[in-house]
Amino acid sequence: MTHGFGPVAPPDAQIRAAAEQRQAQLTKPAASLGRLEQLGNWVAACQGVCPPNQFERARVVVFAGDHGVARHGVSAYPSEVTAQMVANFLGGGAAVNALAAVAGATVRVADISVDADTDPAVSKHKVRRSSGSIDREDALTPAEVTAAIAAGKAIADEEIDAGADLLIAGDMGIGNTTPATVLIATLTDKEPVAAVGRGTGVDDDGWARKVAAIRDGMRRARPVAKDPVDLLRVAAGADFAAMTGFLAQAATRRTPVILDGVVVTAAALVAEDLAAGASAWWLAGHRSTEPAHTLALNHLRLEPLIEMSMRLGEGSGALTALPVLRAAVATLADMSTFAEAGVSTSEPAALDLHKS
Repeated sequence: MTHGFGPVAPPDAQIRAAAEQRQAQLTKPAASLGRLEQLGNWVAACQGVCPPNQFERARVVVFAGDHGVARHGVSAYPSEVTAQMVANFLGGGAAVNALAAVAGATVRVADISVDADTDPAVSKHKVRRSSGSIDREDALTPAEVTAAIAAGKAIADEEIDAGADLLIAGDMGIGNTTPATVLIATLTDKEPVAAVGRGTGVDDDGWARKVAAIRDGMRRARPVAKDPVDLLRVAAGADFAAMTGFLAQAATRRTPVILDGVVVTAAALVAEDLAAGASAWWLAGHRSTEPAHTLALNHLRLEPLIEMSMRLGEGSGALTALPVLRAAVATLADMSTFAEAGVSTSEPAALDLHKS
C-alpha cells in the first residue's frame, strides 16, 4: 500500500546545468566556494529557476508524540516532559524558537500522539495519546497508521499551500530515539549495539535497558521491514508515521526539505521507501552524535551541512544549518558575473600572457 505516493521526479536537471554555467561566470575562481556552489545549484534545480530565489517562508513543523517504551527506563526524562515542551514551544521559549528567529524561519507544532491534552491550536491532527511500547506490542493499529500518514501529508499540503518554500521537520517526544534506532538498524541491517546512543543522556543501566528494548523492537520489526507502512505500524509510532507522510508529500510537491537529526532521518528512511526518489529533495542539516544517525545518512547518501555535536532534536540542527543554505542561494543569485563587473577572467583570450 503506497497511501497515494508513487515515485518522485527529481529536481530540474536543465536548471541545475544552467546554475553550474552561471557559477562558472561569477567573479571568483572556479569552484572556489566549494560546497556552497553545489548547494546553490541544488536550490535552483528544486525551484526550477536560475538564479534561485532566497527563501521567503522557511517553515519548521515540530511533530510531537509520546512512546510507551519511555515508561520502561530508556530515557533520562519522564514522558510528562513532552507535553510540557509543547507548551514551551507555543510560548516561544525553546531552542527551536530561538534558532528559527535567527535563521529567518517560523515554527509550527503538531501534536500527533502526546500522552496529554494539548492546546487545540496544535492538536488538529492528533491520532491518539501515546504510541504503543514497541518492544512488546505494536505501536499503532492499521487505522491509526493510515490516519497518521494522512496527517503528515495534510500538514505538508497546508504549509506549501500557505506559501512555504522550504520545510524543516522537527521532533519532540521522550523516548523517541528508541523507535528511531529500531527503524534505522532494521533498515540498514545493523546490530543494536552498533546503533544505540545515549539519547537524552541515559546512564549505563539506562543504556542497557535501551539496547534490550531496541533488540526486542527489531525482532518484531524484521518480518515487516519491506513494507514501510507496516513497519511504521509495528515499530515506530504516530509521530514517525506523520513525519514520513510529511517528508514524502513535500518531495511530491517539489518542495525542498532540510532534515534534522536521528528521529527525523529515521522517518526519512521510511519515506524514501514509501515514495522512491523523495530523498533528492532533502538535505541533511547536521550529523547527530547518535550513532544511528550516521548509519541513516550513509544509507540515504546524504552529507550533513554542519557537524556541531548536537543531539537535541526539535529541528535545531536543521535550523543551525539553514543560514549556510541561505548563503549558497545569495552567492549564486547576487554575485556579479565577470562581464557585469568588468573583471578579467583567467582565460588566455582575456589575458594575453605572451605580452610583457
